[in-house]
Amino acid sequence: MLRRRTLLAGLTGLASAVTSPAHARSHATLHVRPGDSLQAAVDAVDGPGRTVVVHPGTYREAVVVPPDKAELTIRGACRDPRAAVLVLDRANGTPKPDGSGTYGTAGSATFTSAAPGLTVRDLTLANDWLRADHPDITGTQAVAAYVTGDRTHFENVRLLAHQDTLFADTTALDAFDRQYFHRCYIEGDVDFVFGRGRSVFDACHFHTLRRDVDFTPKGMVFAPATARADPYGFLALRGRITSGAEDGAYKIARPWVPSYETTAWPSLVVRDTWIGPGIDAAGPYTNMRDAYPWQTMRFREYRNTGPGAVVTVPENRPQLTAEEAATHTRQTYLGDWRPYGRP
Repeated sequence: MLRRRTLLAGLTGLASAVTSPAHARSHATLHVRPGDSLQAAVDAVDGPGRTVVVHPGTYREAVVVPPDKAELTIRGACRDPRAAVLVLDRANGTPKPDGSGTYGTAGSATFTSAAPGLTVRDLTLANDWLRADHPDITGTQAVAAYVTGDRTHFENVRLLAHQDTLFADTTALDAFDRQYFHRCYIEGDVDFVFGRGRSVFDACHFHTLRRDVDFTPKGMVFAPATARADPYGFLALRGRITSGAEDGAYKIARPWVPSYETTAWPSLVVRDTWIGPGIDAAGPYTNMRDAYPWQTMRFREYRNTGPGAVVTVPENRPQLTAEEAATHTRQTYLGDWRPYGRP
């Protein structure tokens, strides 16, 4: 139960922080309060450019935003993302109540969206499923958010889970959907930022959890599965990586080459980021499968700092040149879409 108490810490007293809706009630703005269903509000959205305001409280449900809810904004009623929490507890291996099998990794997600132009801000999205509570389940991936769709923007969002916290993917194998995460907090243990998306993580905080197992590495922050045809995958810049585990217990990344897309060529650039001692500085990358060694992938770093960024074995930490770094920016990854304002 410690995990669940931690997830919801800070909610007490925050409900009084918002005494009136941020916008007057109108056909373009829907309000969700404790006891209401966020999914019902999403279902009621009747056109592009609508806003759903989520008031302080805990909402225990799964929410799916379909592709036809374009340009939707879902935001907390106040700027503290701890105030409004969407949370569920189910995993890949959790049996469906109708007996039709298990949910699978994508199906385990608390929040799912395929809508183009989605904005989510000032919220917590969490999956508080715990391995220790379900020793009989081997499919332990439990996703907080599964997002596809071009021009997805997360601003000041907390994403909390253990394995596979954030599934940043695309709507199709040949789609280069763009995603922008700004000032987000993302925590987990195994592959907790993964997928095929062209995703920029700007000024985000990644936190690796303590894990009581007797092997290392305890986990990895990133597991990109970038399509070979896409010149850009995951870009993390101006952020930080901290840890609740012992020094050197975690890797920055390992490549994910899915069985349904064996031509994937995972891409990850981590630049201008503070990396704490929880990352194994001597060997920050590892393989998911020996058939796809990380050395053959597009893994690069640039101007990182901190004890976990020290280059002790150069061949284990490929670095961009200054000229190469100029091609790995918010502008190059996101093109004519600029959710961050002026470059």
